[in-house]
Amino acid sequence: MYPNLFYAFKDLFGVEWPFLRYVNSFGFFVALAFIAAAIVLTRELKRKSSQSLLQYTEMEIMVGRPATTIELGLNFLLGFLLGYKILALFIMDNAATEDPQAFIFSTIGSWPAGIGLGLLFAGIKWWEKNKQKLAKPEKRKIRIWPHDRVGEITIIALIFGLVGAKIFNAFETWDSFIQDPMGSLFSAEGLTFYGGLICAALAIWWYARKYKIGFWHLNDAAAPALMLAYGIGRIGCQVSGDGDWGIVNKLKKPISWLPDWMWSYTYPHNVAREGVEIAGETDKYRFVLPEGVFPTPLYEIVACIILFFVLWYFRKKLKTPGTLFALYLMLNGLERFFIEKIRVNTRLDIFGFKPTQAEVISTLLFITGAALWVYLRNRNKSKVKLSSN
Repeated sequence: MYPNLFYAFKDLFGVEWPFLRYVNSFGFFVALAFIAAAIVLTRELKRKSSQSLLQYTEMEIMVGRPATTIELGLNFLLGFLLGYKILALFIMDNAATEDPQAFIFSTIGSWPAGIGLGLLFAGIKWWEKNKQKLAKPEKRKIRIWPHDRVGEITIIALIFGLVGAKIFNAFETWDSFIQDPMGSLFSAEGLTFYGGLICAALAIWWYARKYKIGFWHLNDAAAPALMLAYGIGRIGCQVSGDGDWGIVNKLKKPISWLPDWMWSYTYPHNVAREGVEIAGETDKYRFVLPEGVFPTPLYEIVACIILFFVLWYFRKKLKTPGTLFALYLMLNGLERFFIEKIRVNTRLDIFGFKPTQAEVISTLLFITGAALWVYLRNRNKSKVKLSSN
């Protein structure tokens, strides 16, 4: 397992670059997931705009005026935070930055680096604005298409997705949360995908209404992107060993040539730090599971990449707005429901049944997707009949 890129480069290339310890494998693949999703979403929104399915909005902006005090202050604050925390990781004593996650969430940092980078960011903003300054600032109207807003949509999805993932994880691991609420909420570990999906979806729904972006067309454009992002994000779970593995697997391997790690794996050096200690190792990631388990993140990677191509194939064939998103909900629900059968998870107690939180939500997603499919198809048929009459 590779808790961070230091372990990966050491194992794969035989080099030991200390700064790579600060790049967590899980976070690295989550970042890649968001980038991939943004690329796919942009492409789909552009396609829909070219077909006149989405429209632009006009916005007035003031051009030619110098940087305001607020703009300079915000840029200084951004630079200060990056310098105080991120740059400090590379210049401060190793004892302070030995645990990057703990360091990021602590009050420790480098004041000189923060102030220096803050002044640099503020200076760059002042220089950019000064270069564009006009003798008489003027208002101009610009057109903003939905695909121009992908950056904002991605940031909203990231912020609300992380918040939702943390909140739902707290409910899923309630006993641990009660013991240390603040530690649980502000740790770099423990994220629940469905919590992130639900909270991000609500935030983006509000954003789409605010800027008059066709909601169902936006959902259809996002469906393949969401599936791809989930698949890439699961690479981070598999590579880092974040605890999203399956139950103990004592079954005989069904295919002789299948590598053992694809059927039963012990996740050595897992970032969850679960299992028994590896003899002779003192690193904080010195743990390995005592028995092999189903590598469920690996199975989800394969399943979700295949489902991404399924959605990509149908994106031009399903003409009723919203039906591609309904299909996504059904496929996502099915995939997660069945993988839960071999996953380690906290179980709820509902009227004598003991499902996992993910099983409940995935079932609701499938039912919602199916109902949405029927509703949208019937509504579209009614519109076609009315227009023909």
